[in-house]
Amino acid sequence: MSEDRKRFRAVRHAFGTFRQRIRRRRAQLGDVRRGVGRHIYRQTARVAGEERVSAWSESYYEYRDRLRSFVHRYVDPNSWYYPYLKNGTRFAMIGALLLGLYVFVINYNFLYLTGPMPSVEELKNPKLNQASEIYSQDGVMIGKFYAENRTPIKFENIPKPLISALVATEDVRFFSHGGIDPRAIGRAVLSLGRDGGGSTITQQLAKNLFKTRRKQDTGLLTRIPVVRTIVYKSKEWLMALKLERNFSKNEILTYYFNTVDFGSNSFGLKTAARTFFDKEPDSLNVQEGAVLVGLQKATTAYNPLKNPKRSKDRRNIVLAQMAKYKFLTKNQADSISALPLVTDFTPENPYSGPASYLKNAVQDFVKKWGDENGYDLYTDGLRIVTTIDSRMQTYAESATSEKMKKLQQAFNDHWGDENPWTDEDGNELPGFIDSVARRTERYKSLSRRFMPLYPDSIMYYMKNKKYKMRVFSWNNKRGYDSTEMTPYDSIAYYKHFLQAGMVAMDPHTGYIRAWVGGLDYDYFKYDHVKQGKRQPGSTFKPFVYTTAIDDTLSNMSPCDRITDKPFRKDYRENGEDKVWEPRNSTGYYTYSSMTLRRAMARSVNSITAELTDRVGPERVAEYAHRMGIKSRLDAVPSIGLGSSDVSLYELVGAYCTFVNDGEATDPIIVQRIEDRDGKEIQTFTATTRRAISPESAFLMRYMLQGGLQESGGTSQSLWQYDLFKNRNEIGAKTGTTSNNSDGWFVAVSNNLVVGAWVGGDDRSIHFRSTDLGEGARTALPIVGTFLQKVYADPKFKPLQGPFPKPTFAVTKEYEGCSYPDDEEESDESDSTSTNSEATDSTFIQTAPPTEPTTPPDTTGNR
Repeated sequence: MSEDRKRFRAVRHAFGTFRQRIRRRRAQLGDVRRGVGRHIYRQTARVAGEERVSAWSESYYEYRDRLRSFVHRYVDPNSWYYPYLKNGTRFAMIGALLLGLYVFVINYNFLYLTGPMPSVEELKNPKLNQASEIYSQDGVMIGKFYAENRTPIKFENIPKPLISALVATEDVRFFSHGGIDPRAIGRAVLSLGRDGGGSTITQQLAKNLFKTRRKQDTGLLTRIPVVRTIVYKSKEWLMALKLERNFSKNEILTYYFNTVDFGSNSFGLKTAARTFFDKEPDSLNVQEGAVLVGLQKATTAYNPLKNPKRSKDRRNIVLAQMAKYKFLTKNQADSISALPLVTDFTPENPYSGPASYLKNAVQDFVKKWGDENGYDLYTDGLRIVTTIDSRMQTYAESATSEKMKKLQQAFNDHWGDENPWTDEDGNELPGFIDSVARRTERYKSLSRRFMPLYPDSIMYYMKNKKYKMRVFSWNNKRGYDSTEMTPYDSIAYYKHFLQAGMVAMDPHTGYIRAWVGGLDYDYFKYDHVKQGKRQPGSTFKPFVYTTAIDDTLSNMSPCDRITDKPFRKDYRENGEDKVWEPRNSTGYYTYSSMTLRRAMARSVNSITAELTDRVGPERVAEYAHRMGIKSRLDAVPSIGLGSSDVSLYELVGAYCTFVNDGEATDPIIVQRIEDRDGKEIQTFTATTRRAISPESAFLMRYMLQGGLQESGGTSQSLWQYDLFKNRNEIGAKTGTTSNNSDGWFVAVSNNLVVGAWVGGDDRSIHFRSTDLGEGARTALPIVGTFLQKVYADPKFKPLQGPFPKPTFAVTKEYEGCSYPDDEEESDESDSTSTNSEATDSTFIQTAPPTEPTTPPDTTGNR
């Protein structure tokens, strides 16, 4: 017998043996199936009853026989192919059943196996995470808040070449399939993913829109590596089919371009066009659109800024795809591919632009409001209209920069090579920079790294390791210098800078019109308008005079007189006996009898102390709180000289009471909030309350005007500014605290109240001379320059004019109460000391400041 026949017989025998095994196994399975069937029959019969289950069984067999008879009419059951057809049909039905079960598990997250799917409502009305935009009251966008920096765009604003580039590169059959492209899936399977993943644009939209791969939305099966991918893809297929059923192709493209991440913190086409090319989307040309489409393969690898060569290569691939599918001619694609890669990177920073410091306050306000009303500041696309006037804000920032630059030069010249942080005797504070360094994040990071084994290494790195950084500079037009500096040196560098804050408010509406919290938000994050609190010095004195005039117990008038003479007060504080003897800033007393108006205009400490004692420190604190001061005020004898810390924000708000006929108005920074469709959600108005009588408010306006009109008034430097056209009237008060640590100035007019503060980050940083460091020299020029810019703008002409005449009878004497023998010459400044040993240049506080604030870390490491 030949070898071939032997092999043939062996194979036939083996095949026969295999068939016998299969038959035996099928018989065994049949027995098992019949046994399981009998068991199910018995258990069902126990529950539903023997007769009912028997009827069901008969019905089943009857329908099965009918189905067989119907099939046998067309298919011969004795034919050779019948078993294959029968088994194939059975397997198809089982597969369909399993597929349906799998879809059910995916769609309804059965037993939490696959993670949740979006609801029907979410699929019909998908919600984009949209940036909330901040606007000035005159319609200028001044910033954004966002989790994803996205501004939606309409389909008609998407350039057609960009759509062509996307379709040619990502999904060429987009307009013909129903959400899933079988050909693309087959190609991906055969190439093992080397030729793409087979995802359609609709599937990519589902992934971007509903974040299908978020870790917090996973199920039990998604913890298995390979199964995870199958589940994710299945969910995206299902959602793609539903999206295609609910939206047109144009709507899907619009959603896609609004959801996709282009990198560099730009989500959506509109933001990406502005970020990479500083253009609106409808202004993009073909090559720019190809760059953006190319980013979809990998936003970092093909970023035109980080990897320009790879970005250009990817751009040219997109152009080649457009030519391949006839969206461009070959010549067009070749000529465009030869062009250089050109970008205009314009990143969006939520704190860039005007009113940077205000945005923190707006953020806090809207976030709290959103928590109470069910809105998310970072994702709901709110339109927040602030009370800021963009032009006035520009003038405020310009005035602050102009004057602080000059003042800083004077400060540097004044100190020369010496450090400006000194104690009360003028000696440099030892270890000052060390103490500041320990509060910085870099020091804390080094501490976690080296403590407790190598403590010396912390200061070694702080003092010896240099880093490349940008530091703030008045001398560079860019506003910064690029340098190498140790963290320790950068702290010392920044501590040489004087800081400033300025705020302007409409006294009648409470609207904040301008807000400058510091020199430059990029380098100094600490807000000196609302966050910072310092002793207000003589700017607190008007509250003492208000108490004297408005309080029925004292019932004084601007013409009442008090003698400028030494004042002594014995009092008890915290169980300890104390003596307070404040001195005038000149170091002497005139012993002249002064009207209250002249005493406040000249900022005479002895008279203010006497008046505070007459009305009572408690009443002064009460009146200040009535008028808008929120900070804690210690009711001690020195309260009238500004010994308790307050913020510029609340001080200016309290001064508005004088202009608003005695009605205290809480400052407002947000005028209204609208939803993403422009529908108004809520409008905000000021809360007002009666604080003092209209007559007292009128008399205090007259008193504040004395700062400019009375002989020796501390605010007379304001006359050098062009502010008094159109019969304009202004009242003002200066303030300077111990050691010239703080310079203050507040000006009131009929329609605007403006205040400014100037000082160092720490109270130990200051001018040594009152002539240089008093509020009239530091803060007044900022306010004066700002008002001059505002009044020169024709738009703000209605803000000018005199204070209104009283519409009621003024019962108290206020005009013509000066006598010829009044002291006409005075060397008084506004400098305020709360200590009895003060001289004309050194003032020491005895009462500790309330609500102490930690000096900010402004090392500026970048």
